[in-house]
Amino acid sequence: MSLRLPAQVEARLAALSTLTGRSKTFYATEAIVEHIDDLEDAHLSSEVRDRIRAGAEASIPLSELLDEYGLAR
Repeated sequence: MSLRLPAQVEARLAALSTLTGRSKTFYATEAIVEHIDDLEDAHLSSEVRDRIRAGAEASIPLSELLDEYGLAR
């Protein structure tokens, strides 16, 4: 995989790499993984929301969960 970054981003990544002794690849991989995690979470929550709206999946009010587990509000 090859990746072209804007010059300003490349400079920031290089500075961080130099400062911490970690490779640019390390930070690029970390950023990509974090972003993919966020995208997957957004997609999953969208699917769950659609099922709830369609009546195919139930939801439980937070107040009921707090009461059930004896947690203060």
